[in-house]
Amino acid sequence: MSSVSVFKKRSDDGSVIVHLGKRDFVDFVDSVEPVDGVVLVDPDSVKDQRVYVSITGVFRYGRQDMDVIGMPFRRDIYIAHVQLYPQMSDHPLQLTNLQQLLLNKLGPNAFPFTFTMPPNLTCSVMLQPGPNDKDKMCCVDFEVTAFCAKSLQDEMRKKSSVCLLVRKVQFAPISPGPPPAANFAMADKSLLMNVTLPSQTFYHGEYIPVNVHIDNHSNKIVKNITITVEQIANVVLYSQDKYVKIVLTETFPDTVEPNSKLSRTFNITPLLANNRSHCGIVLDGRIKHEDTNLASSTIIKDPGKKETLGILVSYQLKVKASAARSGDLAVTLPFLLMHPAPKEQEGSPKTSCWRNLDGRRFRGLN
Repeated sequence: MSSVSVFKKRSDDGSVIVHLGKRDFVDFVDSVEPVDGVVLVDPDSVKDQRVYVSITGVFRYGRQDMDVIGMPFRRDIYIAHVQLYPQMSDHPLQLTNLQQLLLNKLGPNAFPFTFTMPPNLTCSVMLQPGPNDKDKMCCVDFEVTAFCAKSLQDEMRKKSSVCLLVRKVQFAPISPGPPPAANFAMADKSLLMNVTLPSQTFYHGEYIPVNVHIDNHSNKIVKNITITVEQIANVVLYSQDKYVKIVLTETFPDTVEPNSKLSRTFNITPLLANNRSHCGIVLDGRIKHEDTNLASSTIIKDPGKKETLGILVSYQLKVKASAARSGDLAVTLPFLLMHPAPKEQEGSPKTSCWRNLDGRRFRGLN
């Protein structure tokens, strides 16, 4: 018998309680996994108000405590909402198994919701804060919020609202593109360098084998092969800005004598563990204080669309070797750095456990 966690969060006045089966939702490039859950309403607390639920994509570029009246350091890059109570539509949603279980368990005051985000939004990412920063300084977050109000135009009261952070994530494509390759040649073809990668996509934490072949027909010595991995962040908000951060540099003291060759595979691994002190590197979004990793590459079908907002992340690998009095041999190869897609679990869950946001299990769902 399998089980699944249900995340639950209650407003301060008890008027609404949000239930989510998961907090990571997958972007498949052409479509995004629906964000669905159930809101339990307390009619006695709600009284003559309405209950709404919304999903918001937020680009935050300053700490929350830096917000001032009329000028918050955030921009909503996507928002959708629906009224849950009183019910407005007679057309029932197509419920998931978990939603149906929750409705059966919670009773007639529970209402399901489903949102489908467009595929042209960037994923949940954050810039690594500085050592003295207590909160995320710049990030793209997605929030599910349930709240009570007379109308959508009314100001949301904190005690009658509840907000859960969810993540929009991408996984490595099942069918990656062709392996990257690049060549460098001196004008007289006396020095040749060929660099290849065995795949276009690599997983966080695994070795990246860099195949380097140098053919030295000159009378010069080639030495000090340096491999660098750069993280490129395209920040698309009011304008488009590009930031390049080095997340790995390794120099290998190999020497290629005149009229000789070198063929070698160099294994490198770009890791967040080696970049903890580097402020401004983009990381995958995290929930609460859990650890994370270097941001995954962003895959967007049409990155030139005006609707594309947020932080687009890409990686490139540079290989450079020094040749005396002839400058450097240098090539650049783009690649993807991502997580593998998790294996699908077979069968429908028969039982569930509920969790509050610190992960404690506190109630069984039969």
